[in-house]
Amino acid sequence: MAVEHHNLIHEFPEFRELIHRLKTENHHFRRLFDEYHKLTDEIENMENEVKPASTLAEEKAKLRRVVLKDELYAILKGKAEKL
Repeated sequence: MAVEHHNLIHEFPEFRELIHRLKTENHHFRRLFDEYHKLTDEIENMENEVKPASTLAEEKAKLRRVVLKDELYAILKGKAEKL
C-alpha cells in the first residue's frame, strides 16, 4: 500500500512562500512546523512497518498531527489575511 505524504508544502501549496518566511521569522511557527514534520516521519515509518507500533499508537500520532496541522493552518491563514 502506498503511503500518502503529508509535508506542509504538499498540504498547503498556496502558502509555500509564507511557510518559508514564517519558518525563519517566527519561533512558535518553526517549533510547530518541526514537530509536525517529525511526527509525519514517525507516522510514515509506522505505516510502512519500518517502526512497529500498535494501531492505537498510530491513531494517537495521527490525531496529534491533525491538531498541529490545524494550528499551523490557523497561523498561515491569519498571516495571509494581513498581507
